[in-house]
Amino acid sequence: MSVGKEKLVIINRSFWPVYPVIGEALMRLAENQTDNYDVSVIMQDHANIQSKLLEHHRGDKVKFFPCKAFSFSGSGVLRRIIDAIFFMLWVFITLLWVRPKKIYVSTDPPVLVPFIVLLYSKISGAKYLYHLQDIHPEAANVVIPVNPFVYKIMQWIDCVVMKHAALIITITDEMADEIHKRSSTKAEVVILANPAVSFEDVALPEIKTKGFTFCGNAGRLQHIPLLVNSIEKYHLQGGTLPFVFAGGGLFSSELKRLSENSKLVSYLGVISAKDAAELSANYEWALLPIKDEVTRFAFPSKSSSYVFSGALVAAICGKDTSVASWVVDNKLGVVIKPDIISLCDFFKRVENNTVSTTYFDTERAKLKKKLDINFFVERLENLVNRV
Repeated sequence: MSVGKEKLVIINRSFWPVYPVIGEALMRLAENQTDNYDVSVIMQDHANIQSKLLEHHRGDKVKFFPCKAFSFSGSGVLRRIIDAIFFMLWVFITLLWVRPKKIYVSTDPPVLVPFIVLLYSKISGAKYLYHLQDIHPEAANVVIPVNPFVYKIMQWIDCVVMKHAALIITITDEMADEIHKRSSTKAEVVILANPAVSFEDVALPEIKTKGFTFCGNAGRLQHIPLLVNSIEKYHLQGGTLPFVFAGGGLFSSELKRLSENSKLVSYLGVISAKDAAELSANYEWALLPIKDEVTRFAFPSKSSSYVFSGALVAAICGKDTSVASWVVDNKLGVVIKPDIISLCDFFKRVENNTVSTTYFDTERAKLKKKLDINFFVERLENLVNRV
């Protein structure tokens, strides 16, 4: 029995088994903390989690409060908003029912659910850790401009949540600077990089195929139209290297069209995390395109898995961004200016073997340790226990 134990609630809309990285990490966090806490998890149910828990013998001693999911990756904005509001109400009702004294909450979903946690903490005296995987509404505003009035309200709400957090976790120093600048919070801000998908069952080839892969969301932030135009021009100029894309998103139709018009381009659609890991591991170069303005508020999730794949990383962004610094400082690859001329030139240099790779760190032992899921879970456990 868990009588007398302090109650801990973990809130994250995305969870195991559908989300194999953060979802798995939070599942391990919940399981590992049952000796110290009465642990509950509030999440969205995309895969009948109760049956999956029994099937895989997971979540022992953890209480789950799954909320029905009404949206998915391809849903429209209105449906996503309704889904977020329903989840917000579910979180509030569940918190009042469980009455925890300690809460872990992330930006999945952003602003509204963390605000509900703040309100509950004011009512109950509970403490909460706020894990900012991205900073909103700024990150959302880069994708789709938010109504100025709504933007100011959302920003004010999130600032209040930051100010009252017992501890804040985020991904990069640049994001931490934005948090301090925007909220003037007195809470400690801890940097913790997101872990990579497990590569335990992924066979790394001795010889990689010369070419390029992209695994991730083909959305507004990823320079997909620029990539498509650059690849078309490179192939029209006689380029022969292959490109393989995997993932969904707004511009997936553009990638599909490109693959239909060229034998040197493949579009695999949405694939499993394991298949994405194997794909990245099979090619020499992994493309990491990101718009400069969003790097202050978010960091590309696929970057950690690229490290373990052994692929060299081609960051397509400005040289003064956190993504560029991450690639250069860790000797992972190169940074390419986001324009057609620079990209075509880079593709040609790779084809002609004129990109020097002697400087790059292909072992990446130190970085791999930091991005290992066990390291991530251990750090989270320590941070939860500190609050």
